[in-house]
Amino acid sequence: MRSICAVEGVRAGGIKERKYGLALIRAEGTAAGVFTSNRVRAPCIDLMKKQIASGTLEAVIANSGCANAYTGPRGYTDAEWMGILAGETLGIDPEHVGVASTGVIGRYLDRLIIERQCRSVAPRLERSENAEEQAAQAIMTTDLVQKHALTERGRFRVAGICKGSGMIAPRMGTMLAFLYTDAEVDASTLQKLLRRVTRRTFNRVVVDGDMSTNDIALCTATGESGRVNEGNLEPALGECCRSLAMQIAADGEGATKLIEVRVHGAPDEESADAIARAIVTSPLVKTAVYGEDPNWGRVVAAAGFAGVEFDPYRISLSIGEEEGKVPLVDRGAIVVDLSKAKQAMQGKQVVFELVLEEGSGQATAWGCDLTEGYVKINGRYTT
Repeated sequence: MRSICAVEGVRAGGIKERKYGLALIRAEGTAAGVFTSNRVRAPCIDLMKKQIASGTLEAVIANSGCANAYTGPRGYTDAEWMGILAGETLGIDPEHVGVASTGVIGRYLDRLIIERQCRSVAPRLERSENAEEQAAQAIMTTDLVQKHALTERGRFRVAGICKGSGMIAPRMGTMLAFLYTDAEVDASTLQKLLRRVTRRTFNRVVVDGDMSTNDIALCTATGESGRVNEGNLEPALGECCRSLAMQIAADGEGATKLIEVRVHGAPDEESADAIARAIVTSPLVKTAVYGEDPNWGRVVAAAGFAGVEFDPYRISLSIGEEEGKVPLVDRGAIVVDLSKAKQAMQGKQVVFELVLEEGSGQATAWGCDLTEGYVKINGRYTT
């Protein structure tokens, strides 16, 4: 099994019919959640902020094709109805059902489709690779590939599925992430770890700079493998979320290349984070990567507008990694070999490393190139 169904206590299923899909995941345990910070947010976000306070989830229902966002009181009623529907079909308390939606903003849910799909999927939940693939497929919108991650640490596992391709910006993108572990952990600790890990993974992904109305990441701990030390669980959760974050960036709408920006030597981690995100957000950097143009000046310029104090003539910048690493700037001096730098941009992943020599802060952010494909996809999104 590739991810969530490898975790003890998790069963899943899903259905996809053209643009409309529905996933159900059954797993009981302590739970935590993080959500979009967009002021315009889907009603399911408000609902889940209230329900996650109990620290327990028993299932998740998620639909694709309609975001149920900017839909007012009717939208909130529809979100509650989804939880009630899942609770009824699975025989559990609706207050312990996670609800998520993704798709077109400003459209109301089609209850007939969702109810039919839910009643079809509910009796077929199982713990199998096929079941988790059905669930991962069900939540996809413009995604081209399913996204799974599994981290194993001796006797416990952390796994997740997610969707996300466009409308991706820092502080979570248009993504739904459903994470599971069979470790035993209390809800308050799990919430703390999820927030910390999200800040260093999902919050550092940029495809296009737009923030979604529906971002949600839910994590449930079934406890089937027994108590786990916080110091062991956090890196495992971080590895799982990092993998999913990179998969989102690599599958950006119209993308051909994954961009990874590593910043070292910043005044602190917050500063490094701001610089890394500024670089992966820059349309000029993104288009240069698409054209395999080693325009190091765009990278340096993007670092400069991140709002962080540093000496531009002490920085060093390189492209590539390991034996393929090519210096571009060395402590403010231009040392670029254009032919080697261009060669370093020809793969599916382009890595920039920026060293500031201003402190010990470091951070990594991920993005993708900006292509004609992105314009085509989003120019006809609703029509």
